[in-house]
Amino acid sequence: MNWVSLIGYGAALCSTVSFVPQAWRVLRTRDVSALSTPTYAITCCGFALWLVYGIVKAEWPLILTNGICLVLASFILAMKLMPRQQRESVAQTLAPPAE
Repeated sequence: MNWVSLIGYGAALCSTVSFVPQAWRVLRTRDVSALSTPTYAITCCGFALWLVYGIVKAEWPLILTNGICLVLASFILAMKLMPRQQRESVAQTLAPPAE
């Protein structure tokens, strides 16, 4: 593996992991008030386009990274767009409060 590949894998790892803290915070706090709907909508579109590009080019690093990022960003966007009661229900199911 050369240094260019290492840079690519490092970038892919950072991009993928960057959405995990936000998704976890949304689940834990159920608060989406500070999140920008247009930003997450554009981000989801970008990841979807990168995913399609990766599929067309048969580039597994692009497919995996952008597929995972699309799922995480779409989850955050969906939570932002859901009515509060439904958001509470989803969060309760996925991350019930510690007792």
